[in-house]
Order: sequence, then structure tokens, then C-alpha cells
Amino acid sequence: MSGVAICGAGAVASVGSSLGEIFQALCAGRSGLGTPNGFDLGKYRTRLSFEIDDRPERGRDVPLRSTRWLEHVIEAAAAEAELPDLRGVPILIGTTLRELRSVELRWRDGVDFDLEELHFGPALRRRFGAVQVSTVANACAASLYALALGCDLIETGAADTVIVAGVDNISESTYGLLDRCYPEAPDALRPFDKARRGMLQGEGAAAIVLRRAESARHGWVRSVAVNCDAHHPSAPDAKSITIAMRQAHTRAGLTPADIDLLMLHGTGTPLNDEAEARSVGEVFGQSAPPPWMTAIKSMTGHTAGASGLHSLLVAVESMRTGTIPPVVGVREVMDEMAGLRLVRDQAVGDELRLAQVNAFGFGGLNAVAVVERP
Repeated sequence: MSGVAICGAGAVASVGSSLGEIFQALCAGRSGLGTPNGFDLGKYRTRLSFEIDDRPERGRDVPLRSTRWLEHVIEAAAAEAELPDLRGVPILIGTTLRELRSVELRWRDGVDFDLEELHFGPALRRRFGAVQVSTVANACAASLYALALGCDLIETGAADTVIVAGVDNISESTYGLLDRCYPEAPDALRPFDKARRGMLQGEGAAAIVLRRAESARHGWVRSVAVNCDAHHPSAPDAKSITIAMRQAHTRAGLTPADIDLLMLHGTGTPLNDEAEARSVGEVFGQSAPPPWMTAIKSMTGHTAGASGLHSLLVAVESMRTGTIPPVVGVREVMDEMAGLRLVRDQAVGDELRLAQVNAFGFGGLNAVAVVERP
């Protein structure tokens, strides 16, 4: 056995309502970038985001959208893994904001709903019989932190099957906060571009079924490494990112030269991209050649708590198909990425066996996973 088996998967994002649709869109370079529909944009400079178009009418937001997406992706993952009843299956959910947008709608607009629904547990109990639901709120690294916990449960014998999920939607308070963060409003999300202006939010969810098994439908989780340096509320520390990457390789029994594909966190922010590029150069700079590198947020936006799993699922699809989706919209690559194989503008094909997935969050939360094709 090569690790913990990934036996089922489900995903939704602005570019598709299934893993297949999302991967096809990314390989074709299709972006989900559009105008936010859930609130008045008159207060804000930014006019862009990567939303899921599921509201009943434009300009009228509804509560509990994250919960609906979570149900959708868990249903898809459980169906693939042939899990009809989730009563005894731990479900670990990584998120940044959970249902914060629903809180905003209730407080400001008087939209009524049962406050117990702010926890994902009641909905998942009704839908799937699930009784072991835990939420990991570790910013944008949350779903890979949940993945680390899920793998620990299986490897220690505490569970034979675990569902790991991630989800987030766009709240107006965070939209407004990010609108004030950057000197100029971003016109696109351009990871590793010299002229990058900042991050744009995305929406979505993803779920995988982990098992102690002899075969894997989507691949194997070889290792997950996590750390938290508390270096700064928002500025990442390149040294800690480097440590997390090296720990992931060591735990998987690999070297940097073994990695064929690197799914970069790639938020398009000045500080994150610089720190990640420096760390990647430190770890992979001596590999000849270095792994292929890509980042999906240029087309999905930053899906926050779901972003780590979104990248992981794109990695396993890339290994299955031999196709790597590009980063779009990069006009001039930053100097720190010089000599590294960043896939730009068009998908490339290659034989891939091992992939690394990066996910980093506010407060110095770093998570790195290594996955292997089945």
C-alpha cells in the first residue's frame, strides 16, 4: 500500500459543478471571473469575484449556500466510494468562514433561518445520517489541515473510512475587508506576475473519501505536513513554508527530484507569491528539471477553506490524464520564479506519478500534501 487511499471525490466551483467539469474548464483556460451578485457593489472599488451562480435571482442573496454545496460534494464523493450510509463515518470539514454570509443576512436583512444550521452537522445528519461532524477553521489551509487529521485517524486505526471536505462562500464583510487591503483594485488574479495586484475571492466546495484500502480510485495520500509559525497576521514566512515542504517529502520517503507536479498556492498577492516562490526555489532549485508548476486560482479565485482540496483534486486528475492546466493571465513572471517550470496560458501534457499540493493561510498556517496516482 502506498498511503491512504482516495476512493471518492466531489467538487463544485465557479467553473463547474463536478470534478470533471472543473478540470475540463481549467485545462481549456476558462475562468469563472465575473461580477458579484449577492450585494450592492456601490461601496467598493473591486467589481470582480469568482461566484457560483446558484441564487434564485440577481441581487437577492439567500442563506446556507455553503451547506448546500457541502451536501452536493459529499454526496458525489460517497456515491463514488459506494458509501450508502455515513452514520459511522467521521466527516472533517475545513473552512474559513463557515456560514458567515448567512449571519450577515440575518443580522442586517432579517432573513430568517434556524440558527442551529450555522453548524454543518444538522444538515449532514438529515441528509446522510452523519453523526461525527467536525469543523476545522484554519483559514485557507483548512482543508489540508483536515486532510492531515483524516489521514491520522486512518493510520492510527481510529477509523477505517473518513470524509474530508472543504467549503467557503463570499461574505460581504470579507469582501469589503479585502477591498481595502490593496493599493489598487485587482483587475484579475495573476499568480506570480510582476504586476499582480492581489487576491480575488472564489466560492466552492470539495470532498474526498479516505480509506484504509488496497486500491484507490483517485490516488494515494503519501503524506501531509502542517505547521503554524504565527509570524504575522497575513504575511507568510518563507522559512516555515520551506520546512513544511521538506517535512512532507521526508514523511513520504521522497526527495524534491521525485515530485513531477507542484500545485502552488498562488494567491496573486505580493507577499504570498514572493514567499512561496522563494521557498519553492530553495527546495526545487537544484532539481533538473524542476517539477511542472501550476496554480488554479487564476480561474477559480481563492476558494479559501476549499482551496487546498480543489488543488489536490486537480492534481490527481492531472496525474490520471497526463494533462496539466495552465495559469492564465500572467504577463511577466516575477524574477523569483525564473528557471522554474510554470505552466502558462496553455495546458501541457506529461507522464506524472507524484504531485505536491501547497496551501497556506493567515496567521502562518502552512500545509503541504504529497499525492500519488493510483
